[in-house]
Amino acid sequence: MDNLENKFKTRLMAGDDMLGLWFGMANNIAAEICAQSGFDWLMIDAEHSPLSDKDVLSCLQAIAPYNICPIVRPVSGDKNTLKRLCDVGVQTFLVPMIDDAKAAMAVVSAVRYPAAKGERGGTRGLGTSMARAARWNMTPDYLTRANEQMCVVLQIETKAGLKNLKKIAAVDGVDAIFIGPSDLGAALGYPGQSSHPEVVKAVSQAIRDVRACGKPAGVLAVTSELVETYKAAGASFVGVGSDCGVLAKGVQRLYESFVSGADAKGDY
Repeated sequence: MDNLENKFKTRLMAGDDMLGLWFGMANNIAAEICAQSGFDWLMIDAEHSPLSDKDVLSCLQAIAPYNICPIVRPVSGDKNTLKRLCDVGVQTFLVPMIDDAKAAMAVVSAVRYPAAKGERGGTRGLGTSMARAARWNMTPDYLTRANEQMCVVLQIETKAGLKNLKKIAAVDGVDAIFIGPSDLGAALGYPGQSSHPEVVKAVSQAIRDVRACGKPAGVLAVTSELVETYKAAGASFVGVGSDCGVLAKGVQRLYESFVSGADAKGDY
């Protein structure tokens, strides 16, 4: 088994359609429950949840035995934040709030080691003896292969990001672009209305623009209609819900089934 291969990146570059789930509970058992669900990828969200670096590590360890690809969204593209997450084993990042090509280049550089002469590298610091990613220096070819296995997905969710979308997508080392409908919708004047026709129109066009640049596009879509709309526009990896949403709605449905007198049928 090749423990360095980034399976998400392999599938992304192959053009596979992949469905994913957002994960925000700071709990490794919840992560493991989600990991056996059948989804292609699990997005561990350290931006809008209380997940610490240690929580991210714990979740990565919990889901490692399962056939699901982890993606981590850090709180920002800060190079020190990215360095620590790289060392615990994160290979695929979804970095939020990218507004221009300069920010995109900084992220690409932060997750890559300085390369051998003549090759493209970055500024990631070496600490492999303490890094789970390198199996604590027990993976002999780690330094020669780590860069190629990193996957940088940048999230576009502001007017500035939308304006600079093509320049961002063109940055060498940016593997894919993810469109964030919620924040983008708010930036366009429709807060809390990610399904508004004008937001859907803008997101769909952004996806088409990303695909025209030759890069894969991803998006979050919470209804089957939106999933089909965005897939038709060219999105190849789509998030269709969150662990918190599934729990909140499931608990509510269970309660209501008993209050209304309907038979819960042991579904929960």
